[in-house]
Amino acid sequence: MDQVTDNPIVVKFNKKDRPEFYKLLRKRVNQHFKDNNISRHANLNMKIKTVFMLASYFIPLFILISGSVNNVWVMTGLWTLMGFGMSGIGLSIMHDANHGSYSANKRVNKIIGSVITFIGGYDVNWKIQHNVLHHSFTNIHGFDEDIEKGVIRFSPTQERKPIFKYQAFYAPLLYGIMTIYWFTAKDFQQLFRYKKKNLFAGQGLTFNQALAQIIVVKLIYLVLTFIVPLVVLPFAWWQIVLGFLLMHFISGLILALIFQPAHVIEETEFFKPDKDISVENNWAIHQLLTTSNFAHKSRIFSWLVGGLNFQVEHHLFPNICHVHYRKLSKIVKQTAEEYNIPYYQHETFWGAVSSHFKLLHSLGTGSYDRNLQKS
Repeated sequence: MDQVTDNPIVVKFNKKDRPEFYKLLRKRVNQHFKDNNISRHANLNMKIKTVFMLASYFIPLFILISGSVNNVWVMTGLWTLMGFGMSGIGLSIMHDANHGSYSANKRVNKIIGSVITFIGGYDVNWKIQHNVLHHSFTNIHGFDEDIEKGVIRFSPTQERKPIFKYQAFYAPLLYGIMTIYWFTAKDFQQLFRYKKKNLFAGQGLTFNQALAQIIVVKLIYLVLTFIVPLVVLPFAWWQIVLGFLLMHFISGLILALIFQPAHVIEETEFFKPDKDISVENNWAIHQLLTTSNFAHKSRIFSWLVGGLNFQVEHHLFPNICHVHYRKLSKIVKQTAEEYNIPYYQHETFWGAVSSHFKLLHSLGTGSYDRNLQKS
């Protein structure tokens, strides 16, 4: 798999590194679906979850914009519920659809994936950052935008600045405002960056078309979720603003604490290719080295976070709906062990979060770099 950006360094995975691993793994996974006579896509469980997650966001929103709320604590509760619903849509519904794994019907995936509009995002940019860059080049410096944040040092390949010494303490605050940044600035910044990298062509769009679409979806979100409540609700403007910010803080914090402990933890590896050196592993093995599962025994937790506690399976098979990951994890783990490939997982969610913040601290203080030099 080669680079997809304008970066002068070409990333190539070593196709000769145990290619039989992924070949056998795919065979076993395909056999699983054939033996059980089930689809790779959404089942009844997924459809029920879709209704639940959409309802948890849109019902409170409709109540707010109806203007029928006259108690500030009820309003706060509705914004809070929307924060959880917003993250639920992002983790459980939109995510699968924009990977093309929700349905075998591309039109259905497009419609469900476009619900990101109602939570402040733009599906085309999301697909480029997440599907194209993050999934193709996980934890690779200069390519995976998920570890190139600038204000937090997520990788030892990133330059260490004095402010990073405190990043384990200020990271939760930044995580909480992540979706606000996403809504107000990130999509526009990505728009110009992806134009330079000619990434819109792969999505069948021109720059002007993408710009027009972003403006429209941002206006829809702004009017529906912010302007209308300001106009119809009988509260002080600052109370409504605080409720809106609370919704975003809850959603941003949840999203960050689900995605970051899957890749940025003490066990996972980071890569910085140069002009003469390609990544030494094949793509599938690279995913196992840079990805980790957590809380794999908790069915309720897994249901709520869209199966993304099974990130290893998701990265190996992003075209399969997440409701199947639990059973696939047994196949993946067994096959990885047969080929002596690491299969990282934390028994609990808090164990993964703890590992994430320990890594942030060691990256920020420089202890990670010093230990790396010693080894």
